Amino acid sequence: MALIVQKFGGTSVGNIERIKHVANIIKETKEKGHDVVVIVSAMAGETDRLIDLVKSVCTEPNERDMDFVVSTGEMVSAGLLSNALNCMGVPAISLTGWQAGIKTDRAFTKARILDIDTSRIKKHLNEGKVVIVTGFQGLTEEGEITTLGRGGSDTSAVAIAVALNADRCDIFTDVDGVYTADPRVVPEARKIPVISYEEMLELAGAGSKVLQIRSVEFAMKYNMPLRVRSTFKPHDEGTLVKEEDDTMEKVLVRGIAHNKNESRLTVVKVPDRPGIAAKLFEELGNNNISVDMIVQNVATDGYTDISFTVEKNDADKAEKIARKVAQEIGAKDVIRDDKIAKISVVGVGMRSHAGVASKVFKTLAQYGINIYMISTSEIKISVVIDEKFTELAVRVLHEAFELDKQGI
Repeated sequence: MALIVQKFGGTSVGNIERIKHVANIIKETKEKGHDVVVIVSAMAGETDRLIDLVKSVCTEPNERDMDFVVSTGEMVSAGLLSNALNCMGVPAISLTGWQAGIKTDRAFTKARILDIDTSRIKKHLNEGKVVIVTGFQGLTEEGEITTLGRGGSDTSAVAIAVALNADRCDIFTDVDGVYTADPRVVPEARKIPVISYEEMLELAGAGSKVLQIRSVEFAMKYNMPLRVRSTFKPHDEGTLVKEEDDTMEKVLVRGIAHNKNESRLTVVKVPDRPGIAAKLFEELGNNNISVDMIVQNVATDGYTDISFTVEKNDADKAEKIARKVAQEIGAKDVIRDDKIAKISVVGVGMRSHAGVASKVFKTLAQYGINIYMISTSEIKISVVIDEKFTELAVRVLHEAFELDKQGI
């Protein structure tokens, strides 16, 4: 008998029919003799609806109250699913994140999990119940409700799996695994049977929406195997995310990711002296704004330009901070561009193979796609381009690296 954590996303519990379908998947797992803990998201579209409600009251809402309202979405899903299971004769109980013992910091709307007291979950498991926990949420030491940011239910699931020392964590979603590219953009994209934590981490950070980046970080840190599976093909094994092995480096590039959910901000004519960049990015960090890519031009005549990218939902706040800092340091202006996209090429094989970067740049140049920013890691090359070229860039790079042909 194993302890299995199963997470079901918003589309999986999008209506009553789907909730009953999910209940059947859980029932089947339970009938095999396993203990089951389930993490649920809000019903599809519900979180956006709640956010819009809050913003209809105040265009710049208090983040503490935003979390208070938005956290209710997962409660509805958990309560409905628990009722469905109990009506099927499967004992179940629904718990909020805080009832399940999830403690977080005070970073409202993007909180981080600090600790999980699993005693109540274990008590209900010992009673033979399926324990259904609301994902995406927790509680501070002061008793304030927090949410974990977009995709936070994935993080809840992995964190609880680790805390319970579960045998595995299955992430059920509306896709049947991780693909070499978004199949909606590249019809020839192939499903990847096995992928390393590092590759999945880079793909998630680059815009792949299959798993939230922090959930992969948790899994990698504690070596918790993840399996990405389809709610609608529950017997399909999907994609296994695990520690790297020697065979993985044989594949040069594992996948292409794209992200249109970023904005680029450029602080123009910044005085070129020590501490200026630190002041700007310290202010952004103090306001819980994560910066992705950063480029600083070579200084001329004592001035330079600093460009950086942030998530679009942080762009208004980031621009306001950048303009404040620009005024304080004597910079000329702040320019914002929302019409960009980040394209990333990822693969652990890059560690032992040369020429990937040149192939990326040459391929994009052949199709007249200009590159605005470049960022690299040991296993990733990312470029920022004009948003209108996004789909073309993904397709031509997927073809250039023959990802539709590889035996991955």
